Amino acid sequence: MKHLLLTSLAFSLTAPAFAQINTLQPVGFSQVKINDAFWTPRQETVTKVTIPVCIDQTEVKTPRIRNFEKVARNDGEKHEGIYFDDSDVYKAMEAMAYSLKNHPDAALEAKFDQWTDIIAKAQQPDGYLNTYYTLGGLQNRWTDMERHEDYCAGHLIEAAVAYYNATGKTKLLTVATRFADHIDSTFRLANRHWVSGHEEIELALVKLYKTTHNKKYLDLADWYLQQRGHGYGRGGIWRGGSNADYCQDGTPVADQKEISGHAVRAMYLYTGAADVGAAKQDTGYMKAMKTVWQDVVYRNMYLTGGIGSSGHNEGFTKDYDLPNEDAYCETCASVGMVFWNQRMNLLTGESKYVDVLERSLYNGALDGLSLSGDHFFYGNPLANEGNYARSEWFGTACCPSNIARLVESLGDYIYAKDDNDIWVNLFIGSSTDLTLKKGSVGIAQATKYPWQGDVQITVTPVRNMAFPLHVRIPGWAMNEPVPGNAYRFADQDTTKFTITVNGKPARYNMEAGYAVLNQTWKKGDVVALHLPMDVRKVVANDSIVQDRNRVALQRGPLVYCVEHPDNAGSVYNMILPLDAQFTTAYRPDLLDGVMTIEGQVPVFRPAANGEQVVAQQEKLTAIPYYAWANRGKGEMEVWLPTKVASVKVAP
Repeated sequence: MKHLLLTSLAFSLTAPAFAQINTLQPVGFSQVKINDAFWTPRQETVTKVTIPVCIDQTEVKTPRIRNFEKVARNDGEKHEGIYFDDSDVYKAMEAMAYSLKNHPDAALEAKFDQWTDIIAKAQQPDGYLNTYYTLGGLQNRWTDMERHEDYCAGHLIEAAVAYYNATGKTKLLTVATRFADHIDSTFRLANRHWVSGHEEIELALVKLYKTTHNKKYLDLADWYLQQRGHGYGRGGIWRGGSNADYCQDGTPVADQKEISGHAVRAMYLYTGAADVGAAKQDTGYMKAMKTVWQDVVYRNMYLTGGIGSSGHNEGFTKDYDLPNEDAYCETCASVGMVFWNQRMNLLTGESKYVDVLERSLYNGALDGLSLSGDHFFYGNPLANEGNYARSEWFGTACCPSNIARLVESLGDYIYAKDDNDIWVNLFIGSSTDLTLKKGSVGIAQATKYPWQGDVQITVTPVRNMAFPLHVRIPGWAMNEPVPGNAYRFADQDTTKFTITVNGKPARYNMEAGYAVLNQTWKKGDVVALHLPMDVRKVVANDSIVQDRNRVALQRGPLVYCVEHPDNAGSVYNMILPLDAQFTTAYRPDLLDGVMTIEGQVPVFRPAANGEQVVAQQEKLTAIPYYAWANRGKGEMEVWLPTKVASVKVAP
C-alpha cells in the first residue's frame, strides 16, 4: 500500500481545484501487466542484463556513486567524471523502479534503497543536491545555466516518482521534493531569472505535482517555461545569445513555431510544455506544440522516427536535411519522441501522435539497444559502409539507462482513459483494470504483433456497462506511412482492416484515427482487430534529396533494412525496382526471431575479368531495422536505390 508521510513537505492529498484541458488520462505502468511475445523477452533482457550493466558502470567502473559517497564523507575529495553524471544514477534508478514492478526482486530493491541512503546523505541542509558543485565549491552553484543542475534534479524527481509508484516508498521522494523546494525558493519565489541549459525538470515537476497534488510544482514547471525567449539565457555555451536556439531559448515557448537546436533538449522541453498546457488549460502552449510538432514530423523526421540529423549540434539543421550515413538520430531523442507524442495524444485525443510514438518506439529507440542487452547505440544511422558498431558504454552515458527506462516503463503507453471512455493505443499483450464513472472494466490484449496483424481485446466490465471503446487504427493501415507528406507509399493497398465483436462485424465510427465501438459491454466480450501486414514500399518527398530515387521497405510498424550477413556480404551493390515482389517468412532462429522480407532484385558484381560489372537477379533479404549491427560490422542500408547510377560495387 502506498503512503505519503505527513512531514514538513506538506503533501496535499486532495485533487487540484481546476479542470484540465485534456480529457485523456494516462494509464500508468504500475496499473498494467505485460505478457507479450515481442516485448516481454525484451523487458526480461533489460531486467537481467541491461540494468545490471548500468549498475556495474554506475557503482564500480565509473565514479558516479562514489561522488555521492565523497559528499557524505565531507573530507575535501574532488569530483570525478562529468558535471552531469548524477543524472545517469537517477535514470538507472528509474529503470530499476519500473523493473521492480515488472519483475519483483528483493536484491534489486535493496540496491535501490542502498543508493537512496547514499544520495540522501549527500543532500545539503537547504535541499540542494549536486555532487559536481558540492565537491567543487558550493559558492559557484546556480551560476552557469549549462551545468545541468536542474537537469539532474529532474531525473532525480522522475526516479523518485517511479519508485513511489512501484513500491510506495517515500524516502527518495522526500529527497526529490526537498530539492524541488530549494529550486522554487531560489528562483520562482525569489523572482530570479534562470534558463535551464538542458531541459528535463519541466516534465519532472509535472510528475511531482501529479504525485503530491501540490500545485506549486506545476507553477514552477510553468515558470521554467516562461523564462525562455526573453534574453535571460546568457550563460553556458550560448553566452551572448548567438546560440540561444540550441537550447530552444530564442523565442518564448508559447510563440515557437519551428524546431531548432539540440534534439533531446527540445523533446524534453516540449513534453513539459504539453504537460503544463494540459494541466493549466493553456491554449497558447497547446497551439505552439501542435505547430512545432508539424515542423518536426512533416519536415525533420526520419522514416524510423529518429530526429536530429546533425552530430555537430546533436540536433536539427534545416528542413528536409536528412542524410542517411551521417544521420545522428540520438537514441535519447527517439526516447523523447515517445514521451512528447504520448503527451500530445493525451492533450488532443488524436491517434496520429501515437502513430509517431509507435514508429519511434519500434525503430528509432529500440535500435539503440542490442539484442543481448549489453551493447548500445548513441547515434542511429540509416546506412553504413561497415565502420560502425555498438558500444559497451559511453563517456556521456545517457542513452543506455534511457532506453532501459523506456522499455521497462512500456506499460505507460498502451492505454488511456477518461471518466467515460477507454482508449487502446498500442497493440501489446497486456491487461489492466480501469475505473470509469459507471464502474470498473478489465481490458486484456492477446496478439503476435508486430509480426502479425491480429489483435484480440477482451472486455470484462464488473457488470453490463455501456461505454465507448476507442481502438487505434494505425495510419499505415490506411495508406499513410506517417502524418504529413514527407513519406508516402509507392502504391495504394486496397486491403482493409476489419473489426469484429464476438465474431460478428462490429459497428463503429471513425473519430480522430480511432474506431470507436460504443455499445453495452458484458463480461468476456471479445473485439478482434485485423490489420493488413503487407510489405509496403515507401518513397520520400523530393525535398529530401538524400532519398531521391530510393525506396525503403516497411511492414506494419517496422521499418526494414538490408544488412551484409543476409546478402552475400554487401548491400550497396543492389537496386530495388518499384515493381519488385516480396514474400515474408518468420525466422525463429534469426536475431531472436524476426519476420524477414525476401525478393529477387538486380545485384551488381565485378565480372571475372575485373574490367566489367554485371547484374544478375539475386535474393534480397531484409530484416527489421532495430535488429541490425548484432552480427558484427558490415554494410547496411534502409533506403535502396532504384537506379543503377547510385549503386556502389566493391572491386
